[in-house]
Amino acid sequence: MMAPGTNMSPCNGEIENGFCKGNMSAIEENQEVSDGLNQPNAGKPPRNHPGMRHCISQASLAGTSALEPNTVMLSLKSPSSDNCAYVPIFRSGSYSEMGPKQYMEDEHICVDNLREHVDDSKGLLSQGAYYGVFDGHGGVDAASFTQNNLLNFILEDSHFPSMVKKAVRNAFQKADNELSDTKSLDRSSGTTALIALILGRTMLIANAGDSRAVLGKRGRAIELSKDHKPNATSEKLRIEKLGGVIFDGYLNGQLSVARALGDWHIKGAKGSKGPLSSEPEFEEVVLLEEDEFLIIGCDGLWDVMSSQYAVTIVRKELMLHNDPEKCSKFLVKEALKRNCCDNLTVVVICFSRDPPPRIEIPRTTRRRSISAEGLDLLKGVLSDI
Repeated sequence: MMAPGTNMSPCNGEIENGFCKGNMSAIEENQEVSDGLNQPNAGKPPRNHPGMRHCISQASLAGTSALEPNTVMLSLKSPSSDNCAYVPIFRSGSYSEMGPKQYMEDEHICVDNLREHVDDSKGLLSQGAYYGVFDGHGGVDAASFTQNNLLNFILEDSHFPSMVKKAVRNAFQKADNELSDTKSLDRSSGTTALIALILGRTMLIANAGDSRAVLGKRGRAIELSKDHKPNATSEKLRIEKLGGVIFDGYLNGQLSVARALGDWHIKGAKGSKGPLSSEPEFEEVVLLEEDEFLIIGCDGLWDVMSSQYAVTIVRKELMLHNDPEKCSKFLVKEALKRNCCDNLTVVVICFSRDPPPRIEIPRTTRRRSISAEGLDLLKGVLSDI
């Protein structure tokens, strides 16, 4: 269970990335694939299906840097990653709609102040945040369980916060196993899982499935996750190596994603290694002042909208009203206009209190001229017309 812990333990050493440096070790990079066997599909409808949900929350850090100017001049050089004075704040808004489907199977979570959920003994000194989207299928059981428990599993892991990736990987595996072992849950239910865990300025994206995380960087879209579709080259090679097949874009003709939690009617016995994986892929970035917001959304959004278009829309909307919830709602409504045929869930996370600044392209001061020889040649050409 998560315990409130707003009073942090003192640090006798140097603080680095929000932790006591003496207690911190390198973040691991090793990843392994762990999956299950395939069985015929037997999905069931969810137990509940609210048509619409939305929320907004915000939290800020002490010691935030000076406000940004209203206009930013674009430069060929990016700001230095050593700008230690920059401290992000976290505020988020979300929006969901059932869309044209019969049931609502999406879930999501927004935690703008992670310190309220971390025990003092973990030594978390600086601010943090946690966000996730979970696109369920075969019923809402798997998505709802993962939304309610994955953060607990991360915080309770013995490797948190010294080895964050290992703690997150273990939490994904534990959630997947619990979906098999918990008798009150439908074993045929499954879910994708995409989370953003931010500690200080370090943001870790973990993804299993076809939801997507996109960073808005001064108007540019930076994709921080891969869509785990069965036809994706790397996923196709992995699936076929483990004995799976792809029919018309579906894993074993049953599932439109290559990675998911749950779906034990496909994975088979626990401990067996099959083509459907619950292993998350990671992307880690250090937030800079030019990183303005993050969009995370289920595949219903990205099926009808490019990452760059979504970033352009969110930036424009933030400049108008600076409200991440309205941005999330705008993206959902726009996707519905484009005939999205899935549930829709979007979360927009801002890293500043202020709206994005206007961007102006500096004009060149270089004078351009034509030589006497070139002028004579041009006159000759024109006279022949």
